[in-house]
Amino acid sequence: MPAPSRDPAGDAPVPTSWRDAGAARAMLEDCETWAVVGLSGDPTRTAYSIASLLQRRGKKVVPIHPSATDTDLTVLGERAWPTLADVPFAVDVVDVFRRSEAAGEFADEAVRIGARGVWFQLGVVDVAAFERTTRAGLMMVMDTCPAMEWDRW
Repeated sequence: MPAPSRDPAGDAPVPTSWRDAGAARAMLEDCETWAVVGLSGDPTRTAYSIASLLQRRGKKVVPIHPSATDTDLTVLGERAWPTLADVPFAVDVVDVFRRSEAAGEFADEAVRIGARGVWFQLGVVDVAAFERTTRAGLMMVMDTCPAMEWDRW
């Protein structure tokens, strides 16, 4: 792995690898509550299958979808919320199933709500969001999947 760069203030190193195995493992092992951005009730969508896997691995899944304005909306047995800010309890990881150009706002929101980590799924890359998020002290990985990371162990 290349040496980390420094943040503009020169204080903390900024990781240059967004597929850091240590960050992925820490989130998968130590973080219990996962907000899944883009999770709907459609079982043919990747977000649904990954959220289901997270549940089978003992994680609490919190569906985040803009259509979740009805308080009775549930996905995989969990109440859905329209935004991360609407969730009334602590979220450990924000797992983002959105296009790269839309993903950064969710990383920023993860920082605002005090999450411990951010996970951008396969094909989702936003280097500026990665730099902002890790500089804020959160763990973050991009362009990878929990299923793939669990398979590596």
